[in-house]
Amino acid sequence: MLDGRLIKGIGGFYYVEAADAVYECKARGIFRQKKITPLVGDLVTITVNDNAENTLDEIKERKNSLVRPPLANLDQLFMVASVVDPAINTFVLDRIIAIAEYKNIEPIIVITKIDLDSSYKKYYDIYTQAGFKVILCDNKTGEGAEEVKTLLKDKVSAFTGNTGVGKSSLLNAIDSGLAIETGKTSKKLGRGKHTTRHCELYKVAGGYVADTPGFSAVDFERCERIMKDDLPCCFREFEPYLTDCKFQTNCSHINDKGCAVVKAVNDGVITQERHNSYVTLYNEVKDIREWELK
Repeated sequence: MLDGRLIKGIGGFYYVEAADAVYECKARGIFRQKKITPLVGDLVTITVNDNAENTLDEIKERKNSLVRPPLANLDQLFMVASVVDPAINTFVLDRIIAIAEYKNIEPIIVITKIDLDSSYKKYYDIYTQAGFKVILCDNKTGEGAEEVKTLLKDKVSAFTGNTGVGKSSLLNAIDSGLAIETGKTSKKLGRGKHTTRHCELYKVAGGYVADTPGFSAVDFERCERIMKDDLPCCFREFEPYLTDCKFQTNCSHINDKGCAVVKAVNDGVITQERHNSYVTLYNEVKDIREWELK
C-alpha cells in the first residue's frame, strides 16, 4: 500500500503519483456505492498489485473541492488579468476571489501588460489595500514571472484568466518545457479547441499546476454559490469590522445604520470598488434560501 496524490482521472482510470512513480488504478466499488468521485488533487492510498489491477482504496479528508473544474486540495489560485485588451473587470475578479476565499484557496492577482497602460497602478492599489498578493507582469520582458514561479513551490496551484490576458506567455516564461503556443493550443497547460476535457496536475517549479478544461467566473457562478450570511467573510478586508456593527445579527453591510463596514468604506479604509462588488453579489443571493439550492 502506498500514499500518493491523484494527478489525472480519465475513462474510469485514476493515475496516482506515489513513491516517485505514477500508477494506473481502478477505484474500489465502495466509492461508487457511496456516490464519491475521486478528484484530481486528492491525497489517496492505493494498493499496487503484481498480477492484478492496482486499486485506489482510500481518499484522505479534503481541505477543499470544486465542482467545475473538478479539483481537490487546491492551495492557491492565480487570477491573471490584463490592464488592456481585455481590460480588467473588477466585479468578475471579485466574484472569483470571493469563491476562492470561501473554499479556503489563497487568491493571488497577476496583472499583465503593465508596459501598455499605467492604469495598472489603480488596480494594484485596490487589491494590495484589500490584503492580497499582487504581482505585476510585463509579458515582453518577462518581469514578474520569476516572482510567480517562486510561489509555486510545494503548492497545488491553478491559473485562470480570459483569452488574451497573457496567461500562456506567463506560463511559458515560468517553464519553457510547457511549450504553450500563445493564442493557440497548449502542449500541457492552456488548452486549444480540440484538446481533451479532463483535469490533470503537472509538476512545475517544485509544485503542481492544474491543467483544467475551464476555470471561469461562469463556471463558478453555475456551480458555486455563496449565501448572504457567508459573503461578508469572503471579503477579507471586512473582517476587522464585522463585530463592530450596531446591529451585528442582521447587518447587510450595504447601507445599514451603524455599520462599521460602511463607515470603513466612507473613511477610505475599504475601497469603494470592492464594496460595490460586494453589494452586487449580495443582491444576487439575498432572496435565495438554502433549501432552494438542494
